[in-house]
Amino acid sequence: MPNDSMLLEPDLSYCQMLLEAPVPPTADQVPWFCICSACGGTTGPKGDRGDRGLPGSPGSPGRRGLTGFRGRPGFMGRQGLKGEKGDEGLKGDRGSVGFSGPKGERGFKGEKGDRGLDGPSGEPGPKGEDGRCPDTCEAVQGPPGEAGLPGPAGPRGLPGMSGPTGPKGQKGEKGDTGVQGFPGDVGPKGDQGPEGQCNCSDGAKGEPGLPGPKGETGLQGEAGPEGVAGQVGPQGQKGDMGMMGMPGPCAPAVQSAFSAALVSPFPPPNLPVQFTRVLYNTLGNYNPMNGVYTAPVNGTYVFSYHLTVFDRVLKVGLFHNFAPVVKTTEPSELGTASQQVVLHLTRGDWVWLQVRDGTTNGMYSSNEASSTFTGFLLHPDRCDDMPMGRDFSLPPVSGEFPWGEFPETPTPSPSTST
Repeated sequence: MPNDSMLLEPDLSYCQMLLEAPVPPTADQVPWFCICSACGGTTGPKGDRGDRGLPGSPGSPGRRGLTGFRGRPGFMGRQGLKGEKGDEGLKGDRGSVGFSGPKGERGFKGEKGDRGLDGPSGEPGPKGEDGRCPDTCEAVQGPPGEAGLPGPAGPRGLPGMSGPTGPKGQKGEKGDTGVQGFPGDVGPKGDQGPEGQCNCSDGAKGEPGLPGPKGETGLQGEAGPEGVAGQVGPQGQKGDMGMMGMPGPCAPAVQSAFSAALVSPFPPPNLPVQFTRVLYNTLGNYNPMNGVYTAPVNGTYVFSYHLTVFDRVLKVGLFHNFAPVVKTTEPSELGTASQQVVLHLTRGDWVWLQVRDGTTNGMYSSNEASSTFTGFLLHPDRCDDMPMGRDFSLPPVSGEFPWGEFPETPTPSPSTST
C-alpha cells in the first residue's frame, strides 16, 4: 500500500509536461491539482518520470479537406471478349397505331418497267364498207408518210469525176509566197510551121566562104607487114578511179540505203515530207526534192523515223504507194515521235512520210534538234536482180495525197484440233 505522504503530495511533473506540450490540453483534461498549483501553491520537488500511460481515446474527425485536382485519365484497357448472344426475347404486344405523318415530297420517276406479256388476240372487227371505184383510173397521191429512221452509214464512195469549169471569179488578194514547185516535164516538140514566102532578089556576090568540114574517114587499108618489136616504154602515170559499176549477179553487194534530215519545220500536209538534208544515199534511190524513196529491187526493207515535236500536236504516218502502213500521234507540244517497220517492196514501189493536216504538223528542226527519216534494203529476193539506179520516175506531186485508212485485216479463225 502506498504511504500517506505519497497520497498527500501529487505528482506535479505531469502538470509540467502538460504545460510544455505543443498543443495545450482542454480544461477538462487537466487534473485538479495542476490547476490548484497554478493558483499559487508551493511547488514540490520534481519527481521521477512515471510510466507511459495508456493510449487515449481517438479524437473527433477533423473537417473535410478541399477536393484535390482531377487526375489524368488512365490507359484504355483491351477490348473484352465478345459476350454470348442472349436469348431471344418474347415478342411484345402490338402497339397502338401512331399518328399519320405529314405528306412527303414527290419522289423521283422510277425506271421503265419490263415489257409485259402479249395479251390475247382480240375478236375480229366488223366488216368494212365496200369500196367504190373512183371516177377516174388515175392514181391519186396519198399523204406523205412519216420520216423513217436514218439508215446505217454507207461505205466511202469513189472519188467523183472532175466537174465543169466554173465561171471566172473575181480577182483575189495576193496570197503568200508558196513553196518552190518542182521542175515540170519537158513539153512535146511542136509541129513545123508553114514555109515562108520568099520575095527577094539576087544580092551582090559574097565573099569567099570558109573552108568546108573535114570529109569522112576513108576505108581501112590492108594490114602491112609486121614491124620490128619496139623497146618497152616507160610506165605511165596511174589513171583516175573510174565510176562504180553495177553489182554482178548473185553478189551480196546489192545495197540501197538512205538517211535524211528535215530542214524546214512544220511541213505542209497532203504531200510527202521533204527531208532535204541528205546524210547518206547509196544508189540515190531517195529523192530529196520530193521526199520519196523508190525501191530498186524486190526485197525486204527496213524504215524508221525519229521526229522532234514542238509547239503543236504531231500526227504523222509512213505511206507505201498511197496507203498508210503505220501512224504515230504525239499529243504533247514538246516531245519525240519514232517508229520502225519492216516491209516487203516490189521494184518501183514508193515510201514516204506525211502529216495529217495543218494543225497537227508539229514536226520540228533547228540547230539543236533534228528530225530524220531512214531506210535500207535488208536483203533482195534474188541475187541476180538488177538494182534500179537514178533513172526512176517521180511521183505525181500536182494533186493531194489522201491521209487514208488502214486496210482491213481478216480476223483469224480459231484452229480446231482433231
